[in-house]
Amino acid sequence: MNMFDELDSSLESECLTTKDDLALKKKSQETGPHLDGRCIYLVGMMGSGKTTIGQILSQLLHGYSFFDSDKLVEEAAGGATVADIFKLHGESFFREMETEVLRKLSRTYRLVISTGGGAVVEPINWKYMHKGIIVFIDVPLEVLARRITSVGTTSRPLLHHGSSDSYVKTLRQLSMLWKERSEAYNNAHVRVSLENMAAKLGQEDACHITPTQIAIEALVQCKSYLKKECNINVHLL
Repeated sequence: MNMFDELDSSLESECLTTKDDLALKKKSQETGPHLDGRCIYLVGMMGSGKTTIGQILSQLLHGYSFFDSDKLVEEAAGGATVADIFKLHGESFFREMETEVLRKLSRTYRLVISTGGGAVVEPINWKYMHKGIIVFIDVPLEVLARRITSVGTTSRPLLHHGSSDSYVKTLRQLSMLWKERSEAYNNAHVRVSLENMAAKLGQEDACHITPTQIAIEALVQCKSYLKKECNINVHLL
């Protein structure tokens, strides 16, 4: 690629980003009033981008703030990392703390909350999250495995393999976790499928979809769900 090709590519990327940013702002303005202050809970497998997407949404939705439930658990544990909590106290202890965090968050308003990958395994957590809008970020396992392998699994206790981390091992472990959790995701109000998005955008690989594009789709799906919910309530009156 020569200098002029690189410049054209850079300009095209910049224009696309600007277009997406404008679309995101418009969708946030359209969807915000329908939320009526309800919290948005982002659920999905580890590595699905919930934190990044949540931060984007909270910055655009008027009066909303962002919280990461894993970070709140770490604060409650005196600053210990999730990996350390698992190592020192076990997964069940972490899940109890996670549930307590979600219980407290369920009493609040105007928050976008990124939940931990395993938050969906406890039925009580769904009870708390259903007080808001639950958005499932559905990312193909192959994409998740590539993302996670590229940065390592040290911070992910359910995936860490020691010094022999590999894409194949990560994908295998993710597949096992998916079998355990996939049915639970049906409890979400909204599903944002990167595979479907890629097909609509004419992209062969879902890994090229940006967090901004995912945030736009999440808002589109939220607005659609809330409008349906409103119509159902009207018919019940």
